[in-house]
Amino acid sequence: MKVALTGPIRDALGGLASIEIEADTIRELMQRLEDRYPALAPLLDAGIAVAINGEIFRDRWGEVIPRHAEVVLMPRIPGG
Repeated sequence: MKVALTGPIRDALGGLASIEIEADTIRELMQRLEDRYPALAPLLDAGIAVAINGEIFRDRWGEVIPRHAEVVLMPRIPGG
């Protein structure tokens, strides 16, 4: 799947706008990101939000990512 990157996530990967990676759930996506891109570790530890087809997920890592979904990684915005 194609995953769009924003802000500091994009910067950590040398300015890439998107990456291709395979994952069935958000949890699997996070694990594969950590394995493939060690430079993302500090950002992953600080918290990343994942938008799937416009819906933002911050803590529901078991969420299934539908095929052909639009997936965007962004830094978490603190607060409630």
